[in-house]
Amino acid sequence: MNSKADEGQPTSCGNDAGQVAAPRRAEWEDIIDAVSWVQLLISGIAAGSVYALVGLGFTTIYQTSRVVNFAQGSFVMLGTLFAYSFMSSLGLPFWAAGLLSILGVVLISLLMFRLAIAPLLSVSLVSMVLVTIGLSLFFENVTLLKWGGYNVPIPPFTGSHPILVRGVALNPQVLWVVGLTALVVSALYLLNNRTRVGKRMRATASDPFAAGLVGISPQKMVFLAFAISAAIGAVGGLAIGSLTPVSYAAGGLYSLKGFIAAIFGGWGSTGGAVVGGYAIGIIEALSIGFLPSGYKDAVAFVVLLLVLYLRPQGLLRTPLMEGRS
Repeated sequence: MNSKADEGQPTSCGNDAGQVAAPRRAEWEDIIDAVSWVQLLISGIAAGSVYALVGLGFTTIYQTSRVVNFAQGSFVMLGTLFAYSFMSSLGLPFWAAGLLSILGVVLISLLMFRLAIAPLLSVSLVSMVLVTIGLSLFFENVTLLKWGGYNVPIPPFTGSHPILVRGVALNPQVLWVVGLTALVVSALYLLNNRTRVGKRMRATASDPFAAGLVGISPQKMVFLAFAISAAIGAVGGLAIGSLTPVSYAAGGLYSLKGFIAAIFGGWGSTGGAVVGGYAIGIIEALSIGFLPSGYKDAVAFVVLLLVLYLRPQGLLRTPLMEGRS
C-alpha cells in the first residue's frame, strides 16, 4: 500500500506543478493582452486629438459663416509638409520651420477664402460643400506634384524615447498632442466667451445683416475664422507628423474624420467636436483588437451612419442648423 502511494506521489506533484504553471501562463497572457489594449487606447487618444483639432476647424468656420469647409484636413497635411520642406531645404530648426509652416497655411487659407469662397457666400450650402471638396482635391494634387507620393515624417518636439509604465510604452509626442489640443480648446473658449472679437464672430453667425448694422464687418469676421481654423489645422499637422508620417492623400482622410467627429459630437458645438474626435479615435484604435487593421478607416463611416440614423443631433444634443440660402 505504501509503495503504491509512494509510486503515485511524483505523478501527483507533477500534475500539481502543471496546474500551477497553467494559471501563471494564462495570467501572463492576460497581462500582455491588457498592455496591448492600453497601447491601442493611447494610439486612439493621439489620433483622436488630431480629429478633434480638425473638427474644431470645421466648427470655427461654420459658427461664423455657415460654411462647411472640407479642405480643413488639407491644412493638417500642409502644416506637416511645409515644416518638412523648411527643415530639409532651408536647414531651419524645428521651431522656426513650425512657425513658418503655420504662417504659410494661414496665408493659403486666406487666399482660398478670398478667391474661391467669398464670391460664393450667398449660394446654397451644397454648392459651397462642392467647392471646398474641389479645393481639397486641388491641394492633394499640388502636394503630389511637389512632394511625391511618399510619407513625409517630421521630428518630435522633445525626442522619441518612450516612457515605460508597467510595460506600456508612452511616446512623449502623445502628451504634446493632447496638451496642444487642450491649449487650443482653452484658447477658443476664451476667444468666444471673453473677448470682443469672439462676440462679434458669434453675432455674425447669428445674423450677418444685423451685425453689419451695428458696425461689425461680417466678411472680416469670416476672414478671421478661416485664419484661425487654418492655424488650428497646421498645429495638428506639426503635432501628429512625427507619430504618423503624412502624404498627399492624408488631407482628404483627415477632413472626413474631422467631419465625422463634428457630427458625432454635435454639429456646430466646440465641445462636441472635441468629444467626437476622441470618441472616433478611440473607437477606431480599439477596433483593431477585433478586426483586421485594414478596416480601421471604415469604422468611422459606420459610426457616422449609426449616428445619423439614431442620433442626428449628436452626443451633446446640438440641433442641426441650415446653411445660408
